[in-house]
Amino acid sequence: MTLQQTYSEEVLAMCRVCKTLSDDRYATGTGGNLAWKLKQDLILITPTQINKGEIGPDDLVFIDLEGNVVEGSHKPTGEVPMYLRFFADRPDIVTVLHSHPPYVGAFAVSRAKNWLMRPVYPETCIEVGPVPLVPYAEPLTEELANNFAPFLPKYNSFLMENHGLVTMSPRGIRWTHMNVQLLEMSAMSICTALSMGEVKELSPEDVANLDRVMKTRSVPLFGVPGVNKSLMDLYYPEN
Repeated sequence: MTLQQTYSEEVLAMCRVCKTLSDDRYATGTGGNLAWKLKQDLILITPTQINKGEIGPDDLVFIDLEGNVVEGSHKPTGEVPMYLRFFADRPDIVTVLHSHPPYVGAFAVSRAKNWLMRPVYPETCIEVGPVPLVPYAEPLTEELANNFAPFLPKYNSFLMENHGLVTMSPRGIRWTHMNVQLLEMSAMSICTALSMGEVKELSPEDVANLDRVMKTRSVPLFGVPGVNKSLMDLYYPEN
């Protein structure tokens, strides 16, 4: 039995998310990539130079943790070094999604305050968390992968300066995709609010209450397990 047959559900889920990303214009042309750690030494990943809206099961590639192709007829994305770094530094992570949602992308190219680091919507605080800005580096390089190193232990989503968004989670690709959608809607509201005047963020008391909600729902905190103690530590470290 081929790996594609063994992991047919994951393969189809990846293809559906690719199509939705393209339809929503979160990934235009060949931009963006997805990766899914299926087991300790096996990753399902998108191919290089194929439009995300046209990717089918036969286009996906299986690689090992050294980047070698295990099964597939295409070359994997040139961003393989970045994904290998993610899975090495964050063994708790199962899926990673790199996309270019337009309103989130506005914060990646703006010199203005990064409002995605602030608590604005409770759902976004609980599911996505703060989104730091990773300094720019040439795409497809080890330098870009290295620039993530200071941020990986603490966060699950990252703005790449003048580039796009990376979101990761300990769950399947559909869940990670939903977090991207949630963040994009939050960014859209923030951009609209800024055009109207000021943005209201949640108070420290509000965020402390969200910590209670996360405990009630058994929602894990972002980052390496145990690194963050609470949402308050992330959003209001001075308190």
